Amino acid sequence: MTSYFVTFRSVTYAQRGERVLRSAGIGCSMQRTPRVLEERGCGYSLALSAGALYQAVAALRQGNVPFRRVYLRDGDGSIREVEL
Repeated sequence: MTSYFVTFRSVTYAQRGERVLRSAGIGCSMQRTPRVLEERGCGYSLALSAGALYQAVAALRQGNVPFRRVYLRDGDGSIREVEL
């Protein structure tokens, strides 16, 4: 299954992002960011379904919730960064 995840620098920003997305009706789940993707070794992400990415990014920006990067996880498990 294809999914996206938005990375944050701290659990606090991820929690704020989760609240903003849920209040906008966008489903998400918080998780630790895989270490291979996190240059500082500490970070959290919100996992999103494939169809919710642009709506989620718009909601985060409107809610002034800073995020780092967005990644796509393909059905085969490969991960790549998404340019917005």
